Amino acid sequence: MNSQKRQRVVCGMSGGVDSSATAALLLEQGYEVIGITLKLWPQDCVNRAEDKCCGPQAVSDARAVCHTLDIPYYLIDEAAEFQKHVIQYFADEYKAGRTPNPCVMCNQNLKFGRLIDRARQLGADYIATGHFARIERVESPTTTRYLLKRGRDLKKDQSYFLFSLRQDQLARALFPLGEKTKSDTREVARHCRLKTADKEESMEICFVPDNNYGGFLQSANLVQKHRGEITDVHGHVLGHHDGIAFYTIGQRKGLGITTPKPVYVVELDAENNRVVIGDELALDRDDFTAMNCNWIPFDQLAEPVEVTAKIRYNHPGTPATVTPMANGAVKVKLHTPQRAITPGQAAVFYQDDLVLGGGWITR
Repeated sequence: MNSQKRQRVVCGMSGGVDSSATAALLLEQGYEVIGITLKLWPQDCVNRAEDKCCGPQAVSDARAVCHTLDIPYYLIDEAAEFQKHVIQYFADEYKAGRTPNPCVMCNQNLKFGRLIDRARQLGADYIATGHFARIERVESPTTTRYLLKRGRDLKKDQSYFLFSLRQDQLARALFPLGEKTKSDTREVARHCRLKTADKEESMEICFVPDNNYGGFLQSANLVQKHRGEITDVHGHVLGHHDGIAFYTIGQRKGLGITTPKPVYVVELDAENNRVVIGDELALDRDDFTAMNCNWIPFDQLAEPVEVTAKIRYNHPGTPATVTPMANGAVKVKLHTPQRAITPGQAAVFYQDDLVLGGGWITR
């Protein structure tokens, strides 16, 4: 790139190896890079997120990486936005008997919302993150469209969490790790002598460090205990629970009742404050509705389409027919029944590597 016209990129720095390698790759590609960490926690919650993507250790690691790479670094407080768009949503979904997906919301509203705003203020053309996904720009005589594709490393692919990004967000996003594997990424960080090269990655939700989301919801005063019935699928009362917010579809442990054979949570009835349990077969479904869909190669789905549907992040995907309904919703018919289809989770639709779009599973 011509040194007079180096394009400026804001790189979201989480203190992990992926975002560190992202910043290093951008420099190598000739961009002018600014590192930013979004501080997502109010001061009194820091102990919860000690080594998470916004805790003190993460900030110190991100700052150290930027120092090594000799690029500017800013820590920007977005705690109020995080509370509103991610934490409150997380609690509201559980209270409504749904299982939330906070990573999608954080990407949509914080990383590709607030971070893009910050980039604009800093005169940057793009933002970059350490996601394993790819963006492809497609030109036609009348339009330019940005397509979202799986990352080359299918074991690490994170396109599922990005399905809700709009065209204006994809147009300003760079994913330098899209063509890389995880081991390539560590190699980049080692080569640049970055202190995060061998840092372990966390698979938990960043604000629920011990994976005990019920404990988190109570300690943060977001959910109060609320006694209700545990019933079987025929409505017979088998016991009582402390609130549907503490249960998820497919849950088997911690039901507090004894039965002759294993049972699972098969439905959360928020209206009647009921947890419904059944055997393994009752978990299998072959159709559902998804709401608030976002489409990437086109603006609206006009006719039924054959896809591979992922009903949760670690789901391998299954053949399905998606049919448009009114108000941006779709009917999804799975060719083979799947277990524990969970309201509140994202259903993301693929054709090979291409993300067609997705929506939120409803009852």
